[in-house]
Amino acid sequence: YTHFTSPIRRYPDMMVHRLLARYLSGGKSADKQTLEELCVRASEREVIAAEAERASIKYKMVEFMKERIGEEFEGHISGLTEWGVYVELDETHIEGMSFLRDVEGDFFDFDEQRYEIVGRSTGLRMTLGDPVRIRIKRADLQKRQLDFDLLLPATKKTSLKNAPVPHYGAKKAVRRTTK
Repeated sequence: YTHFTSPIRRYPDMMVHRLLARYLSGGKSADKQTLEELCVRASEREVIAAEAERASIKYKMVEFMKERIGEEFEGHISGLTEWGVYVELDETHIEGMSFLRDVEGDFFDFDEQRYEIVGRSTGLRMTLGDPVRIRIKRADLQKRQLDFDLLLPATKKTSLKNAPVPHYGAKKAVRRTTK
C-alpha cells in the first residue's frame, strides 16, 4: 500500500518509486531483508506520526473549548460506560465526558445488556445517539480532556411507578416496570 494520491510524499512512496525506476532500468532485485527492515521502520514512524496528529488535534479542541467553560451546547451520546456518558457536540464534533456521579437530579445505573443508562428515580433512559444538552465543566490541556455537565430535561418529582417515562432521545414514551 502506498500514498500515491497524497500531496506529501512519504518515505514508503520513495522506496516504491526507487524500486520501480531500478527495475525499469534493468537493475537487479533489491535485498529483501533490507527492504523488510525499512518497511518495519516506516510503519513504526507512520504510527507515531498518526498518534502525534491525533494528540495535537485533541489539544487544539480542548484549547478551543477552554474559552467556553460554563457555556451550553447540543450534542449526541457517542459512548456509554458504567462511570459516564461520552458526548460529541453537534456543531464542532468535539467529544467530552460527563461522569454519572456528577449528574444532578438522579442516580444513574449502566444497563450493559441494553447498553443504556437508566435513572433510578426518574426512569430516564439514555443510549447511543440520543440528543443531549451539556455545559462545559472543565478543560484540561495537559490531559487533553473535556468534562461536561449533562443537563437533564425537566422532570416531575411525582411517582413514576406506572407513568409513561419519555426516552431521553426519542419522542415515544416507555413504560417503566417494577420488580
